[in-house]
This record gives sequence, C-alpha cells and structure tokens, in this order.
Amino acid sequence: QLSDQQKMSELPLSPFRGVYLSPALHPLNKTLVKGGKWKDVDSAQEKRRSFLHDFCKKYNSRKQLQTHLVHLVSRIYVEDRHKVLYCEVPKAGCSNWKRVLMVLNGLAASAHNISHDDVHYGKHLRKLDSYDLKGIYTRLNTYTKTIFVRDPMERLVSAFRDKFEHPNSYYHPVFGKAIIKKYRHNANEEALKTGSGVKFKEFIQYLLDSHRPVGMDIHWEQVSKLCYPCLINYDFIGKFETLEEDANYFLQLVGAPAELKFPKFKDRHSSDERTSAEVVRQYLKELSKEERQMTYDFYYLDYLMFNYTSP
Repeated sequence: QLSDQQKMSELPLSPFRGVYLSPALHPLNKTLVKGGKWKDVDSAQEKRRSFLHDFCKKYNSRKQLQTHLVHLVSRIYVEDRHKVLYCEVPKAGCSNWKRVLMVLNGLAASAHNISHDDVHYGKHLRKLDSYDLKGIYTRLNTYTKTIFVRDPMERLVSAFRDKFEHPNSYYHPVFGKAIIKKYRHNANEEALKTGSGVKFKEFIQYLLDSHRPVGMDIHWEQVSKLCYPCLINYDFIGKFETLEEDANYFLQLVGAPAELKFPKFKDRHSSDERTSAEVVRQYLKELSKEERQMTYDFYYLDYLMFNYTSP
C-alpha cells in the first residue's frame, strides 16, 4: 500500500509534491561558455554540486519535509528571457543579483543605474510563486536554477550590522523594540520607545529563543529554509566568497550579453568595512561559549550543505 505521502508525490501537479531531486545530477549545459579561463570556476562548481547532491541523498530531508509547493518557491525570482531561476539569499549579493536579472529581462540598460529602493521595492521582477502550478513545474524542470550562499556567521553578522547599527525605519521599531523589551534588563525609556541600539548579544538571545517575541526574518533565516536546497535541485551553487567569478561564469552559462558583468559595488553603507572573518571574530567575542555553539547549531544545516568549515 502506498503511504499518503507517496500517493501525493504521484499526483501529476500536486501542490505538495516536493521531489525535484532526481537520482542523477543533471550535467550543466556549457555550450555557451566561451574561452578557457573558466576551468577553475567550473571545477569548483562541479564539486559543490556533487557535494550538495550527496549530502541531500544521505540526509534525505524529503521524507521529513512536506511543504506546500508555493511556499517552497516563494523566494525564487524568475527571468524568462534567459530561463533563469534565482533563489534570493539576503546578505549574499542579492541586491546586485536582482539588478542583473532586471538587465537580463530588458527592464534596465545597466545594473549600475538601479537604486537600492528600485531593486527591493520596485516590484519589477516576478517570483515563481506568482505562476500557476503548471507554470511553476515547467520552470522548475526546464530553467537554470541558481543559489548564492555565504558563510553563515558572516551572513548573520552582516545582517545585524546592516539592520541594527544604522538608522532603520522598519527593523528598529519592529524588531529592536521587542528585543530590547525582552532581553535588556533596566532598559531606559528612550531605547524602549525607539528600538535603536540593539546589542549583538541581545540579537543572538532573540535568535536562539524558541519563544522569540517577534518572528524570523529572511535576512537571518537559514538558507535551508529559504531555498530548500534538498528539495529543489539547484543547477548552480555560487558563493559570496567567490561572488564575481561565480556570477560571471553563470552569466556565460545562460547566454547573457557579453557586456553584462556582475556589479562590483557594495550596495549600502559603502564606507563600512565589509563583514569579514576578522569582523565576525570581534562580534563573536561578545557571546559566551554556549551562545557561540548554539548559534553554530542554529545554522548547522547551512554549514553542512555548502561545505563551510565551522568557525
């Protein structure tokens, strides 16, 4: 007798079907790649792909995760001209990726003239969950799917610096107030009123609290829950640490115009030092040994899936 889950996965367009990870790894179509300079990038790419594939086979999270299809693809952006699906991981080059998608889509002539607000609030790009089930399946099965990731601690510290160390009309009143109220003893009236000045240790207390006073946010949500890399079979895995070469190689793979290069500029707070391993070390000093371990445990799957070494 078939279990309910098996029956569900047999339905032709069931919204619950989550089995995109084919037993074999599809080879990347490299017919559009010109020149021999991509050899190292390509070999790193193949290693990442087979590593993730082997990890998912071993971990086999398919059995454990039965999520509605529309939710699974809610962070994936669609570019129909070059048949690209890009799963957005905040703090891993996503603003510049969205600029590139807008150029690929013919919505802008150059990635350099698109403002931060236009990228994030302009509603120029469609997400995969806005299509009907047939449209979702067709694109999942025929488009080139990419994800760009970053060392989890670096991504976390980068998100904290961006949202809490600079004036922010959303994160301070929504997250900051709730965090200060719950985790700061003897908080003064000003801090409670504005939500500004959250300390990294308080932010981590919020992150690790199973009864956190305000929900999760995509900027620090685990990649395993944003993009479901064991349920959606990504063709290309880019890393923030090698962002430019990976991105420019990917653009070649999908036949992007030769003049389109991935932008180098830092999207916001350009005068700030980039969040590096050294910067992360300074922030982690504010935590106890237990808190550091628990933070690592929180991102454990992301570390494993993308073969990042534990800090």
